[in-house]
Amino acid sequence: MRAPVVVCTTLAVLVACQPVDRRRSQASQSVDTIPTTDSVAGTLAPPPAPAPLPASSAAHTPASSGATRVASATGFLSPESVLYDSTQDVYLVSSINGEPLAKDNNGFISRVRPDGANEVLKFIEGGRGGVTLNAPKGLALWGDTLWVADIDVARAFNARTGVPVDSVKFDSLRAVFLNDIAIAPNGAIYITDTGIRFDDVGNVLHPGPDRIFRVGPDRKVTVAVRGDSLGRPNGIALDAVGRRFIVVQFGGKAVMAWKPGDKTPRVVARGAGGFDGVALIGEKIVVSSWTDSSITRFDSTQGTKIITGVPSPADIGHDAKRNRLLIPILTGNRVEIWQLP
Repeated sequence: MRAPVVVCTTLAVLVACQPVDRRRSQASQSVDTIPTTDSVAGTLAPPPAPAPLPASSAAHTPASSGATRVASATGFLSPESVLYDSTQDVYLVSSINGEPLAKDNNGFISRVRPDGANEVLKFIEGGRGGVTLNAPKGLALWGDTLWVADIDVARAFNARTGVPVDSVKFDSLRAVFLNDIAIAPNGAIYITDTGIRFDDVGNVLHPGPDRIFRVGPDRKVTVAVRGDSLGRPNGIALDAVGRRFIVVQFGGKAVMAWKPGDKTPRVVARGAGGFDGVALIGEKIVVSSWTDSSITRFDSTQGTKIITGVPSPADIGHDAKRNRLLIPILTGNRVEIWQLP
């Protein structure tokens, strides 16, 4: 089915890919149910100073939210996802660097300090050091392993060194647009497939199907759930308290809850739609929306905009140590760091 016409750059829009609490998961039971946790080291060159905030930025905060933008990191190329590595106290940022489905091997992942300075802009880079990385989107950590959604392959790297350690292909199941990643406590990996492609002039098409894949600890790939009810699934995050996954629709307006084994997700809230990233902050669900360039916090079914004026907000992350929200501005090639109250 054909989706609304969108220019190709804007379409990077779908990307987002953050993940069952994309913080480091810890191994535990042998079933896909929930508690989790969060890692990179080595001698690094002194980082450049963080970019100053633009004086004329249109981003702003609703008076009641109390969120404040404290830094803006730059130098990325279509940044799709930001993940906080609490063990190493760094932010990991995936850059598509080109078209979201182009197998051009020029994608990269950056290490950013909490003050917004780029520690290593191309920490992991396609075409260098034996790395294949085309259009990286969602990120998730399992111990010292960083998993990355890359079109139709899930790639794994040592989070401390950047060395490739594993990969899982989805050829047999014909993955279309792998987007975001989340990891269950037993190490099972869940990845959304938004089911979109682009035609020769940049229009967004939706051949589908909409799916969430499961990669078992044995690396066997299966379809965990599929169907139109997923609404072009984008962001996925682990809700450890609720023992479920939270999934947001890019093609609809629903925030959904889903448990492994369920045939369909359950709608828990609705909002502006065009959702990309999702994060669990305490017991609150926080989502980014391309539709109205906003970040919304859901308290049960009630949504409250906490940040507005952030165009193309992709797969958000959360720095739990400082209670900061990390927002990749995909078409602006920057990551905004917001202090939450």
